[in-house]
Amino acid sequence: QVQLVESGGGLVQAGGSLRLSCAASGSIFSINAMGWYRQAPGNQRELVAVITSGGRTNYADSVKGRFTISRDNAKNTVNLQMSSLKPEDSAVYYCNADVRTSVLGRMDYWGKGTLVTVSL
Repeated sequence: QVQLVESGGGLVQAGGSLRLSCAASGSIFSINAMGWYRQAPGNQRELVAVITSGGRTNYADSVKGRFTISRDNAKNTVNLQMSSLKPEDSAVYYCNADVRTSVLGRMDYWGKGTLVTVSL
């Protein structure tokens, strides 16, 4: 079993910054892509940013230039540095990891989410 635990959410004023962190633990052989998704009330969950084990990144257009995703492969962690936050960035942010639990085993895991609220 694999667990993803997020931290770093909270309340921030528009224009401010927050840093989200996610740590993966458990039966991990290796981790392919790790990413952050978000879901605002009434909306579908959407991709925010993803990073491969090799460091390639992809961002939603809405966060390009404001958010930066990074990871530490040795520690199985992924971070999301969020700057110039806007009220529309308010959502529950979920960590996701594509995990190999063995040579042949592979599963997609999610954290429980951390709430980010951006006030005017």
